[in-house]
Amino acid sequence: MQELTHYINGEHVKGTSGRFADVYNPATGEVQAKCPLAGADEMARAVEVAAAAQPAWGAVNPQRRARVMMKFVDLLNRDMDKLAEALSREHGKTFPDAKGDVQRGLEVVEYCIGAPQLLKGEFTDSAGPGIDMYSMRQPLGVTAGITPFNFPAMIPMWMFAPAIACGNAFILKPSERDPSVPLMLAELMEEAGLPKGILQVVNGDKEAVDAILDHPVIQSIGFVGSTPIAEYIYGRGCSNGKRVQCFGGAKNHMIIMPDADMDQAADALIGAGYGAAGERCMAISVAVPVGDETADRLIEKLVPRIEALKVGPYTAGDDVDYGPVVTAAAKEKILGLVQSGVDQGAELVVDGRDFSLQGYEDGFFVGPHLFDRVTPDMDIYKQEIFGPVLSTVRAASYEEAVGLAMDHEYGNGTAIFTRDGDAARDFANRINIGMIGINVPIPVPLAYHTFGGWKKSAFGDLNQHGPDAFKFYTRTKTVTSRWPSGIKEGGEFNFKAMD
Repeated sequence: MQELTHYINGEHVKGTSGRFADVYNPATGEVQAKCPLAGADEMARAVEVAAAAQPAWGAVNPQRRARVMMKFVDLLNRDMDKLAEALSREHGKTFPDAKGDVQRGLEVVEYCIGAPQLLKGEFTDSAGPGIDMYSMRQPLGVTAGITPFNFPAMIPMWMFAPAIACGNAFILKPSERDPSVPLMLAELMEEAGLPKGILQVVNGDKEAVDAILDHPVIQSIGFVGSTPIAEYIYGRGCSNGKRVQCFGGAKNHMIIMPDADMDQAADALIGAGYGAAGERCMAISVAVPVGDETADRLIEKLVPRIEALKVGPYTAGDDVDYGPVVTAAAKEKILGLVQSGVDQGAELVVDGRDFSLQGYEDGFFVGPHLFDRVTPDMDIYKQEIFGPVLSTVRAASYEEAVGLAMDHEYGNGTAIFTRDGDAARDFANRINIGMIGINVPIPVPLAYHTFGGWKKSAFGDLNQHGPDAFKFYTRTKTVTSRWPSGIKEGGEFNFKAMD
């Protein structure tokens, strides 16, 4: 069985803690590798190496750092299929979905090629008599990121690409459930010309996370995961004087107005609700049709589409709509919440509890589920399920539908489907949620905008990628400059005045 490693100072390093996590093939349920779980001493070694390497990298001009990003983009395109295959094998998502994971990370790297422009400061000539003022954006030093299992390529690149483009060193603690792709990305960054020690991958669990949170040299921490852990990391990191951005759970609503194109809305819900087996923080997990007639028409459109979904291993190619969930524990949690919905009185219109795939009976596959007549007091409405489960909450009016989304504790993303521009404009302006889609089901912004939710979906002042990333990974220094004059009246230069 393969034993994975850490990546420290440009080398694959075996774990020394003696602790390992199983890495599964989600399609078969078999353990395919062992992932080392670092202790505090292993994390300290990585920080020591990063701290030694960072000053020289921070002194490299932004244009040269951008050239490394350019080369990295070329290498990502070269190895796209290789990365996607490794990602699918450990995560379980379909091959096209895995390629999309890499592609969305690559787009942030492309944005970071603009580092010379994005790191420019401001200048004021003659702010006072003979006085100029200017600002500089300088790197923080050693930075770190703690990333989730569901996007093992995209989210690490969302963090380390801007951090490194800004001149920082970066320590990545990826999910121990699918750690191979982050290790491959570190190799590619060094092939692109990144000096050793600037990007390091240290695998681990809570012990490694706590070592990051408590290490005095680490200046900033990024995190994506569940809200309880986000709150923990944000609180402990901030109390240790670090700059922290944490992104937590979600419960994304999609409002369907009576005038919406119902086929378009149904197709959008299929992709947004069931794609990647629902293991997305931007998945639409709550459909909110306005009016019973709208709800009935929507359910009528959804049922045959859901029943036609093909679930299977990534090796089946384009014939599969989504694959297994990541672990047996994840499957158990999803099915437990489905049962709670039944017990609490929701109508299970499409029941995927008995789904089984011949030849893959031990895999972590979950059939698609559709609930109708869900109410806000039910667990399936309140909790993030992170599986192929769509809940329908019927609203009597537009105001009731908006209130559902606004009153939920999560505020990551939301969408409205309508032909009414006035309703769409009101929705976008009024809703207390970070990312909005108008006739777009998953409103994930492109790399040159920022990604971030509100309420209990995000902790910290700045979002991921886009301009906010370059603010997060730098400090602003402002200089006020005055030089004594050596010019006499009439224009003659007075050298004595300069003595």
